[in-house]
Amino acid sequence: MESAMPDAYEPTERTVPTRSRERASYDRARVHAILDAAYLCHLGFVRDGAPVVLPTLYARVGDRVYLHGSTGSRPYRMTAGPEAPGLDVCLTVTHVDGLVLARSAFHHSINYRSVMMHGTARQVRDPEEKSAALDALVEAVVPGRAKDSRPANTRELAATAVLRLDLVEVSAKIRTGLPSDEPEDLDLPYWTGVVPLLTSYGTPVPAPDLAPSIAVPEYVHAL
Repeated sequence: MESAMPDAYEPTERTVPTRSRERASYDRARVHAILDAAYLCHLGFVRDGAPVVLPTLYARVGDRVYLHGSTGSRPYRMTAGPEAPGLDVCLTVTHVDGLVLARSAFHHSINYRSVMMHGTARQVRDPEEKSAALDALVEAVVPGRAKDSRPANTRELAATAVLRLDLVEVSAKIRTGLPSDEPEDLDLPYWTGVVPLLTSYGTPVPAPDLAPSIAVPEYVHAL
């Protein structure tokens, strides 16, 4: 069970940053909170000797991350077949929380929360695990939606692939706070501070063929 896991991930050579090491965190709860606050990651891997980075949906379930994709896309073709090896990947998730405007151009920055994950991703072949992962992916985007939509049929499941990455080599990196100006710049006549960035949802727009009797669900209002 997740509660029996250690409180922190073990740092490795790949998860210890070379700069600003004081911003790194291996706290399991903090890593999970950053992952659970988003649903879009960037998946990096090597294909034919060249790096490739793809944006894709993900969902965390315990100490695993599930990735959604088409069976025809590159990373899923590379893991196709029961004997196919896993795919070495690097996943990143980033939240930008604020623009940090310093007096000097050099000290401009952003406040952010990020997670980087390394490991070997493998296709999910067990039907029950795949179905649960797809539900988790829908729930990661809109909580409550999985039970309020038609499940995928056999044809749709055959066209959909799910990759699983176990969370082992994981680190978070976080910047908060104000600009770090040089003492000799404090009297310069430039505005300095932080501009917060917030994510918000707009008013739901119904599909033109939606029956007038179907109201906006409460879980959509809750967004």
